[in-house]
Amino acid sequence: MSAPLPAAIRPTALSPLVLVAIAVTLLAWASAFIVIRDVGSDFTAGALSLLRLLVGTVLLALLLIGRRWVRPTKREWLLILGFGITWFGAYNFALNTAEQSLDAGTTAMIVNLAPILVALGAGLFLREGLPKWLAIGAGVAFIGVVLIGVGAGGHDGGVDGIAVLWALLAAVTYAAGVLFQKPALKRLPAAQVTWLGCVIGTIACLPFTGQLIADIQQAPASSILGVVYLGAVPTAIAFSTWAYALSRVPAGQLTISTYIVPPLAILLGALFLGEVPVPLAIVGGILCLVGVALTRRRGRPINPAQSR
Repeated sequence: MSAPLPAAIRPTALSPLVLVAIAVTLLAWASAFIVIRDVGSDFTAGALSLLRLLVGTVLLALLLIGRRWVRPTKREWLLILGFGITWFGAYNFALNTAEQSLDAGTTAMIVNLAPILVALGAGLFLREGLPKWLAIGAGVAFIGVVLIGVGAGGHDGGVDGIAVLWALLAAVTYAAGVLFQKPALKRLPAAQVTWLGCVIGTIACLPFTGQLIADIQQAPASSILGVVYLGAVPTAIAFSTWAYALSRVPAGQLTISTYIVPPLAILLGALFLGEVPVPLAIVGGILCLVGVALTRRRGRPINPAQSR
């Protein structure tokens, strides 16, 4: 007799609050690609990372006021350390470096290879499994992401190979950060884990202090405000809503939803940066949405009386 799928690998029903948290996260992260691209001419990658994380650290600390502090275990400290270094530190630097050359849409496409890595890693290391519709949806969305990259990168005559490698590194560190973060959220409050990760990422970026001082002295006020926005919205707010959702949804299932980010980034790039997507990128965006929808499908429940 076949046993029903374990709860850990069945698609999780999403409450309205979780859906709102996911929507806020995706919109904020999509906007980050545009703002990074816009302010990148006034800030070096390291200085941009440090200022963004400094703002995020301060604002996230305010969210902890009045909350109970839970003392992490040694294992949880190691998880938080890995989370902070990979996602807040290395990811931000790699992403900022990539967007010095790549347009926002192409960068978002490459970075969103991360959900594939997270889904695989969550199945292997977090024992979340790989349900059929998660695998099918991931495959469809991945095809869409590839089309976005071809469409978004092809209209300007080519893509910087080194920048692509930086974007790939951003995808890897993003995935590693999620896999470190998920088990830390089993016992620790989401706000506490997010703040600690941001603090650790900020410390990792302190060697760029000299660059930041030099960049602030010459950067226009609009670019400085842009970096403050990055620290406030895509970092403090979006990472908080992400942690809230991640503590309630399997990592592989949740991360697949970020396939919506590349279409959003391309749309915002067209509106604010004049990076007009070609038809192939639009088709890719539609496939991404279809893929996300497929991951939400549930397999037919097994009737034990009929499974012999």
